Amino acid sequence: MKEKIQQKIFITGASSGIGRETAIRLAKEGHKVFAGIRRKTDKQELEKLSENITGVYIDITNDSSITKAFWYVMKKTDKLDVLINNAGIVVAGPLEFLSVKQIKEQFDVNTFGSLAVTQKFLPLLKDAKVINISSMAASGIFPYISPYCASKRASDILLNSFALECKENIKFISVKPAAVKTPIWNKSALKAHENLKDVSDINKQKYEKEFFALKQNASDNNTKALEIYVVVDKLIKIIKSKNPKQSYNIGFAATAADWASKLPLGFINKLIKWKLNHL
Repeated sequence: MKEKIQQKIFITGASSGIGRETAIRLAKEGHKVFAGIRRKTDKQELEKLSENITGVYIDITNDSSITKAFWYVMKKTDKLDVLINNAGIVVAGPLEFLSVKQIKEQFDVNTFGSLAVTQKFLPLLKDAKVINISSMAASGIFPYISPYCASKRASDILLNSFALECKENIKFISVKPAAVKTPIWNKSALKAHENLKDVSDINKQKYEKEFFALKQNASDNNTKALEIYVVVDKLIKIIKSKNPKQSYNIGFAATAADWASKLPLGFINKLIKWKLNHL
């Protein structure tokens, strides 16, 4: 019987959601997982689950933290087979009232953070895969989460540049799920409320229906969105694949968003505005 080949995998954002479940699944299958976390308690909890998981402190918005994480992993192994850029946040709200600082925070995590980690860890990636957890939001057609959409689109463009430019044998893959049942949506709803705390009541009334819809959507995503295992299953298949595609849509909504984004923008905007007017 042929012995399974153990792969060495680094995952950012492994404290919860997709990152956590992927780390656990991979560890159970015998792979060595370096789980990027930001809290001591998360490290302890994950390492208790499997001897194949090593927690790695990393703040992907901090260059020094990324460098320390790189050297920590470097001491443990001279090679990574897979890097999964999973850490992310959602900045939500009407663009009219979101500050540039808030939008920069969105890009610092979702775009520049994943870029910085990829750049730093390239020396360890030999005959490897880099997988970005993108989103159907990268299609750019979703209102009130435009910073999130833009950050994911930008990250996909940079990932493709790596695919075109990189001289090493590395496969760069973007995974675009539909909304997934993860804590990110509740966090985004709370963050949206915080982001708009200084907006006047008069201005808030302009978007009263939309604010309610944002909260409702976050709540719905906790019950009606894709199960995490659907995304994890796909990630496992991609990791095992010798010749993965460069881009994957996961879930009907993701495929529909990809298709819709290729239609004339004026037509799509009319449909979306119609839906918004009938909330």
